[in-house]
Amino acid sequence: MQKDNIVDKVKNMNNFNFENAKLLLVEDDKSISTLFKYNLTRAGFSVEVAKNGKEGYETARRIIPSIIISDVMMPVMDGFEFRKKLLNDENLKGIPFVFLTAKGEDEDVLMGYDLNIEDYIVKSSSMKVVVAKVRAILNSLEKERSKTVGEVQKAADNLAATVVPDSYPQFENFSIKHWHLPYQNVPGGDFIDYFKFDDDNIVIVLGDVMGKRWGAFYFAIAYAGYVRSSVRFALQSAKNLSPGEILDRVNESVFNDERISEVFITLSVVIVNKKTMTAKYCGAGDLPLVHKSKSVRIIKSNGLLLGFDKEGEYEDAEIKLSKGDALFLFTDGITESRIAESNEQIGEDYIYKFIEKMNSGNDMIEAVKEEVVSVTNNKFSDDISLICIQSI
Repeated sequence: MQKDNIVDKVKNMNNFNFENAKLLLVEDDKSISTLFKYNLTRAGFSVEVAKNGKEGYETARRIIPSIIISDVMMPVMDGFEFRKKLLNDENLKGIPFVFLTAKGEDEDVLMGYDLNIEDYIVKSSSMKVVVAKVRAILNSLEKERSKTVGEVQKAADNLAATVVPDSYPQFENFSIKHWHLPYQNVPGGDFIDYFKFDDDNIVIVLGDVMGKRWGAFYFAIAYAGYVRSSVRFALQSAKNLSPGEILDRVNESVFNDERISEVFITLSVVIVNKKTMTAKYCGAGDLPLVHKSKSVRIIKSNGLLLGFDKEGEYEDAEIKLSKGDALFLFTDGITESRIAESNEQIGEDYIYKFIEKMNSGNDMIEAVKEEVVSVTNNKFSDDISLICIQSI
């Protein structure tokens, strides 16, 4: 199994155990689906049934199952087309997939394995064999997940690397705090950095590594270190204290480096000046900056992802800050988290509206954190990062 395939699959094993495993069965024959659902439910799985590939895809998007078992021959959309559709969906391609078939012809078997499936199950197999196969697949992937987590944590220890500072920076007239929760407690794609440029200026950096080739799961620590070093180098050589100029220099470095040419990174850079009580902001493919004052202002940068193009089109936005104002930066781990009641993504608008209605105070970041934890039941599928910069 290829490394990127393993990474996709183990990331779906979200602290897996059989008591909460969700199984999607896609089968058009009602008698077979009833039989399989009954026995798999008895074995401890939560089972959802779809009648064809089209319905299976819609259900998979809704429930994000732990494993999918699908018939090959079905109306509307057959199993092969269903599998291809899943492989083209970033959120679903890593889910373990098993074909259910009435025949074991070599051509069908080979076609299935070409689509990165885990196994075939013949419909005439005993239910004990079916349950055993499903358990074996999930147990194997859980072992891979545990091994991968150990390797990543060991790499972080060996590099003496942390992607997020252990403490908040001290900066006169401002309270600067962050909330960071790594996915499954593994150092991951998000990183935060603070750099005190001089007595009057502090630089705040929030980034998110998105691996397009291997996956950020393995290499985020190294990429984060690379970008953080590039930011600091750009600051030391910058003619003007400008987030846009910093991003221009970092983007050029990333774009020209073959080692990370297929790894895209979002980056937010804010420079706060305590003397003028202003903040300069520029972003690269990031989520908008939120400025909470008497009302809420959404400040969106049009800068491209780092490494996407040689010319990133980075321009500064300047914000005048009054006492009690706050700036919020966050990564998509928050906005793409799902509301427990509806299973819909939180989305940017939800966060904007919550920040707008909440009262200004010393614990504004705590208020956002508590809201996100509450509506998601503290269940996340990516790194969570939030920075709050408040004038006091």
